[in-house]
Amino acid sequence: MSKASLKGGDARHWPGLFLATAIFFAYVYLPIIILIALSFNENRTVTVWTGFSLDWYKVAFQNRDIINAAGNSLLIATVASTTATILATLAAVRMSVDNFKGKSIFSALVALPITVPEIVPAVATLMFFASLGVTLGLGTVIVAHIAFCIPFAYLPIRARLEGMDPRLVEAATDLYASPVKAFFKVTFPLLLPGILSGLVLAFIISLDDFVTTFFLGGAGSTTLPIYIFSLVRTGVTPEVNAISALMLLLSISLVSLSLFLGRDHSRK
Repeated sequence: MSKASLKGGDARHWPGLFLATAIFFAYVYLPIIILIALSFNENRTVTVWTGFSLDWYKVAFQNRDIINAAGNSLLIATVASTTATILATLAAVRMSVDNFKGKSIFSALVALPITVPEIVPAVATLMFFASLGVTLGLGTVIVAHIAFCIPFAYLPIRARLEGMDPRLVEAATDLYASPVKAFFKVTFPLLLPGILSGLVLAFIISLDDFVTTFFLGGAGSTTLPIYIFSLVRTGVTPEVNAISALMLLLSISLVSLSLFLGRDHSRK
């Protein structure tokens, strides 16, 4: 087989490949596009289009319950992502400088919550708080989100550390810099893109979380995903579509920011 056929000829041998790809993307993104479009429908009946309108976005911003739920979501995501990123940074830095037995096992345990179904740690955390007699509320949700977000913050930071040249820290040490000074003058600036990427990723995960919040939430801890779920149970309305479209826009913006931070500094 020639090099030309390896580079581009194989695609012509699969005439249905383009169609399958188009079907895949349509299946994934077409419902989202329809949801965004219907959020501008002036008719309260979602499936009947009668004209373009921004009224449902105005209704969403004037709804006190939605504002409170959005405030809870932002508060939980901010505290959880910040705390999780700090803990993940400390763990990643410690893992990079120490060689001990079971290091690979520890790394696998840190990433394990990503592969485990979310309902498992949610139920386990619920049982833990119940055994301690802790009242469920905003505090329990924040604690659960911190534990859940640590792996998502840890992986970008760990990947950034593995790509760093250890000779830079050694050079700082040779110039009589203390370990603390070498960290803040050399390691931290180089690690900052990974830290910011992990922070943004953890924020998104916490902001969009439903399962953990559903199990660990109590009075006064309703978040936007929980509130949307309560609205959908009585029927989908353009108001629900408007809230969902705003959350989608925020998530896309944050994911793009996370990818931009990593790509921009990886080039350097």
